[in-house]
Amino acid sequence: MTEDATELPPREGMDYDVVIVGAGPAGLAAAIRLKQISPDLSVVVIEKGSEPGAHILSGAVIDPIGMDRLLPDWRKRDDVPLKTQVHDDQFLVLTETGSVRVPNFLMPKLMNNHGNFIGSLGNVVRFLASEAENLGVEIYPGFAGAEILYGDKGEVLGVATGDMGVGRDGEPKDSFTRGMELRGKYTLFAEGARGSLSKQVIAKYDLSKDREPQKFGIGFKELWRIPKDKHKAGLVQHSFGWPLASDTGGGSFLYHFDDDLVSIGFVVHLNYPNPTLSPFDEFQRFKSHPKIAPTLEGGERIAYGARALTEGGWQSVPKLTFPGGALLGCAAGFVNVPRIKGSHNAMLSGILAADHVAAALAEGRAHDEVHAYEDAWRASDIGRDLKPVRNVKPLWSKYGTYLGAPLFGLDMWTNALFGFSFFGTLSHGKPDHAATKPLAEVTPIAYAKLTTKPAFDKLSSVFVSNTNHEEDQPVHLRLADPNIPIDKNLPVYGEPARLYCPAGVYEVVYADETAKSDPRFVINAQNCVHCKTCDIKDPAQNITWVPPEGGGGPNYPNM
Repeated sequence: MTEDATELPPREGMDYDVVIVGAGPAGLAAAIRLKQISPDLSVVVIEKGSEPGAHILSGAVIDPIGMDRLLPDWRKRDDVPLKTQVHDDQFLVLTETGSVRVPNFLMPKLMNNHGNFIGSLGNVVRFLASEAENLGVEIYPGFAGAEILYGDKGEVLGVATGDMGVGRDGEPKDSFTRGMELRGKYTLFAEGARGSLSKQVIAKYDLSKDREPQKFGIGFKELWRIPKDKHKAGLVQHSFGWPLASDTGGGSFLYHFDDDLVSIGFVVHLNYPNPTLSPFDEFQRFKSHPKIAPTLEGGERIAYGARALTEGGWQSVPKLTFPGGALLGCAAGFVNVPRIKGSHNAMLSGILAADHVAAALAEGRAHDEVHAYEDAWRASDIGRDLKPVRNVKPLWSKYGTYLGAPLFGLDMWTNALFGFSFFGTLSHGKPDHAATKPLAEVTPIAYAKLTTKPAFDKLSSVFVSNTNHEEDQPVHLRLADPNIPIDKNLPVYGEPARLYCPAGVYEVVYADETAKSDPRFVINAQNCVHCKTCDIKDPAQNITWVPPEGGGGPNYPNM
């Protein structure tokens, strides 16, 4: 806003024992656990989406360990959100025209999905939100955490939600309302991958010191309803290979669940080198594969979404605690890359943090550092899940898909059987944005225009994501230097933002398209599905994603 903050009306404030930012699996698990331990604790959860689950996007094959630990009787409940157990587990290597199935006996036990559940993580979150509210947790959807509140000693005191009713020019409109200050004895950040406030606390307290750079992927997902004769409830199919080149990591999934529903997804690791690669178009190509397309034939796409996911694992998890708060779930980076699972560890981290925060509160403490949570996670079920797969990502990145896969397969086996690795613990090297090569060093990728199902374009995909933002508000995708996209990124890299964005947010528009004269960088912020890829992959690190007005963004159903 252009007005000096002293000219604005003061914020109202509320005090709690614990403030939680993000109503995802980690944040809600922490809230529920806190109230289970001590019902008298005051706990508030804020959520930038229009409702809990609105911004949740996951495959999802869910390891039930987190649900079992948090709510031991959940399977007996009438409103249980997970009904389909895995009955058939397949792993494929795709070529352009065919596929090879990897026998299950060659896969390490940790890759076995039997005993897991297929479903909607968004619906799991809605279930957890209801449970939390029944225990007395206050949940405020549509309120984005916009600012961290600090004390005189640099400790976190809470957060402020964003002001509402600010115009595109930064000036208050007639509908202007100041945000709220939510102050807590402890503040837990559970915003998911590349959370905007989590990013700030990691930088402020240097939480990534002596850790490897965090790594990321971009994950796409579509939800389809397919003909009954093609539906195989409980089938889980994972694959890698085509259409991605060997130097580009990634994989795909196809899950059959509930009543004739199929989740189809595609992940591209964001350390891909070629700036002309379009992850969205690779996803469309994947759906045309002869092993995939017949399943979708005659079906209807009913939802689409995209989201960044953390992939650094064991080596990249930052220090979890700092004065007055802690990081939970994917804000810390607890995804198991080869299993393509993170929600179970997110819930476990929420439970673990709640246990230690509740103990600190019982001792009369506040605004200090809960070291016990940081000290405990590596020896917990989270650490036991992540340590055996710690070299999968670096081996894949260093040696490519076809040499890296046998190596990380061997590494997972030696870890599973003997508890050691021939490789020790490998480093990740460069952050993802630094892996991008200039145009002069790559062969540009040309994508054929796919015009028939199961392929779709970006704008029709954004439409079924139910994305909506208040039009007259400041652009929430901030450029540190507005000249970099055209002056540097375009000539050197072809301005990859127009390709890595899964929602058509970024465009380069020319005054004369034929002559490619007078280029202009355009940001269509209303299309943004809050994936955070631009904040991660921009080679100049020039784009910062900040929360738009609360309630804006996608509204994912059953995702």
